[in-house]
Amino acid sequence: MNEIYKTTSETGLDKESFPFKLYQKAKKFGIWNPEEIDFTKDKTDWINLNEKEKDVILRLTAMFQAGEESVTEHILPLISVIAKRKELEEEMYLTTFLFEEAKHTEFFRKFLDDVTESKFDLTKYHTENYRTLFYEELPNAMNNLLTDDSDEALVIASTTYNMIVEGILAETGYHAYFTMLKRNGIMEGMQNGITLLKRDESRHIAYGVYLLAKSIKNDPSLFEKIEERMNSLFLIAMGIISEIFESYDEMPFGLKMEDFTDFALDQFNKRFEKLERAKSGIIDMTED
Repeated sequence: MNEIYKTTSETGLDKESFPFKLYQKAKKFGIWNPEEIDFTKDKTDWINLNEKEKDVILRLTAMFQAGEESVTEHILPLISVIAKRKELEEEMYLTTFLFEEAKHTEFFRKFLDDVTESKFDLTKYHTENYRTLFYEELPNAMNNLLTDDSDEALVIASTTYNMIVEGILAETGYHAYFTMLKRNGIMEGMQNGITLLKRDESRHIAYGVYLLAKSIKNDPSLFEKIEERMNSLFLIAMGIISEIFESYDEMPFGLKMEDFTDFALDQFNKRFEKLERAKSGIIDMTED
């Protein structure tokens, strides 16, 4: 039995809370439809690419595609734990996560169907480190919340999802992919979609920083658990980047390893510094 409903109590909704502000942003900026993305020019550009260029675009897209599907599939335990804790404003914001991750999954599949017409199995592009992160570490950390809703299990799951999968690997990949397309003047539809998608992801990452910083402020001993998890998974993320480049004698589109690694390290350091400040009771939610 529910002891009290917050919205009919004298408390009401905390409209000044950070999660509620993210919820407002999600309603304003997160409503876009993958079906309305125009891939007409992308199709023409695709036809004019050589086989190696097509291969690297398929490789990157296949990694984004499965990554978005994975987080769509495994986000529910996190939402459930927050709901159990009666964090209503956070739960309200997290409802937009599932919608947006599903939308991202739809977007990349639309590109594969409408532009590349790829009907074959793309899992060949999922390398050893990629499989470790998306087939093992992410599902295991998220599904563990079904039986363990402790603070430690929660921060391990959020670190895996928000800090590494989204905050390091996905954000780095989107940055490099977008830069590659823009630099070469191709695939406007994909560029437009990534711009919208990155805006969604920035809110997800911001919530993850908030959740982890709040957890550290309440229990500073959790910082060591988060630090250990970030460091171990960061090595896997960097391994994924290395495997991409090892697949080609010469990388198409002028892509360079540092396009990925420098950006990834910068993102890692910025988020880590914010979490360190939480040990002193400071929750820094200023934009990067």
